Amino acid sequence: MSSLIQKEGFSYAFRADACASCGGRCCIGESGNIFVTSSEIEKIIAILDIDIATFYKQYLRKQGYKFSLKEQRYGDSYDCIFFQRENGGCEIYEARPLQCRTFPFWDYYKNRVEELKLECPGIIDGNDR
Repeated sequence: MSSLIQKEGFSYAFRADACASCGGRCCIGESGNIFVTSSEIEKIIAILDIDIATFYKQYLRKQGYKFSLKEQRYGDSYDCIFFQRENGGCEIYEARPLQCRTFPFWDYYKNRVEELKLECPGIIDGNDR
């Protein structure tokens, strides 16, 4: 069994090896925002090896005063523009935004563990130990 990842202030742990079999549920589903900072944009552009104007046009949308990665519609799902369904992986994994890197340890889920467990098979809480 892989080691569990735990974060202070969260009542659950995360078993990262579950990602291999989940199909990227955290990258697909309901429409939402995947916010990116300017430094994150620079790292993604370096991986994609494209110019900034092309990146803004093809991959970003303005959401209020922030930028979010675009989504692509797949049936009833909204997939992150960088999620590759054929291999269940992220095209920009090494430069994925902080929002992606910190999942499933989001404040939103602190009091919604049962909801999180429906989305992420790697969640282990006190009831599962």
